[in-house]
Amino acid sequence: MIYFGKRLITIAPAVMLAALLCAGGAGADWPQMGGPDRTNISPETGLARSWPENGPPELWRVSLGEGFGSPSIRDGKVYILDRIDDEMDNLRCFDLETGEELWNFPYESPGSVSYDGSRTAPTVTEDRIYFVGVMGDFYCLDLETRLARWNRHIRRDFDEDTPRWGVPQAPVLYDDLVIVAPQVRDTTVVAYHKDTGEPVWQSPRLGRLSYSMPVVHTLAGVDQVVMITAGTPSVFGLSLEDGTVLWSYDGWESKIPIPYATALPDDRLFITGGYRAGSAMIQVHREEDAFTVTELFTTDACGSQIQQPLFFENHLYVNSNSNEREDGLMCLTLDGEVKWKTRDARVRWFSSPTFERGPLLLADDLIFNLDGRSGDLYLIEPSPEEYKELAEASVLSGRQNWAPMALSRGRLVLRSQREMVCLDVTTP
Repeated sequence: MIYFGKRLITIAPAVMLAALLCAGGAGADWPQMGGPDRTNISPETGLARSWPENGPPELWRVSLGEGFGSPSIRDGKVYILDRIDDEMDNLRCFDLETGEELWNFPYESPGSVSYDGSRTAPTVTEDRIYFVGVMGDFYCLDLETRLARWNRHIRRDFDEDTPRWGVPQAPVLYDDLVIVAPQVRDTTVVAYHKDTGEPVWQSPRLGRLSYSMPVVHTLAGVDQVVMITAGTPSVFGLSLEDGTVLWSYDGWESKIPIPYATALPDDRLFITGGYRAGSAMIQVHREEDAFTVTELFTTDACGSQIQQPLFFENHLYVNSNSNEREDGLMCLTLDGEVKWKTRDARVRWFSSPTFERGPLLLADDLIFNLDGRSGDLYLIEPSPEEYKELAEASVLSGRQNWAPMALSRGRLVLRSQREMVCLDVTTP
């Protein structure tokens, strides 16, 4: 499902990937959180299946303020939201090939949250960039003039203070709408006009405070917003016309939801979370104007606290790690069966790595998996038969390397709490 600022094209994921390969070739953009369609899957080809002893060639490395905001890449430029001493946000633009900083856009945004620093990726179009800072500042920036077309504060708009872990919102575009979840008491999802920043609609309050973000999927033939919240019901489908609730699901709950719903073939959604929430698979149906939801399974065997699962050849690959568990990378069937996991106490040689709460990315039939604790990057061949590690390299230092990665033109961009690094992962 492709929904980056246009009407959705509903096709099976495998067909979608083939279409993107034909359209994007070996040099696709990564213009928003999660890549071209927020699945953390890239249509890039021609990537190396082995690395030199010291890892893939490093093209550049730059210093950053602490945080978790991930990069977006468009037209050979890297955009990332940085943070300066609990006083300012700073949108920065770098050249993808050289790492040269081309320009920046700082603005005052004083305040502090638990696990300080930036949170999510900007959303970049041909001529604009939309981004939300950790304190709730929401900007639409003109890429030609580098001036704000509009800005507002999605917390103060509703007379709310910043929540404990900040505002983790990466704006999603659909037609003339730009959609976020402001994490306030009176509403859960709000759609603004992308040209003016004026509110177009807001949903009713859906459950309790969530650190997840809205995504747009086509389910049962209807384009809609899918939002995960705390409490029950916890998963909602919302109308893109006016924000009304189309359907809800109450068979799964996470007290602090972070990952958003993963869309699968046949109108299915995979839901996962930490804090002992486990995972669930649901299917959405529609008969005339009425929607219903079928629970296909729930499982306590798998749960990702932070990172999005990857879907590849009818299997899910999940870093099933949280405060309460360290299963490592896990391969799961679409029936909920665990095929393998890298931290399996029953098999001694198969006891590592765990990958902690690091991010995953899929491209060219390869998984890039970053260990959030060590900063080591792993190259993995996805297979339901067994864990197939192809290469490993030490890339980042420090802890909490949890920011999602980005890939464009054969350049893999990663960040730690102190640095951003660009690697050449193409075939030599």
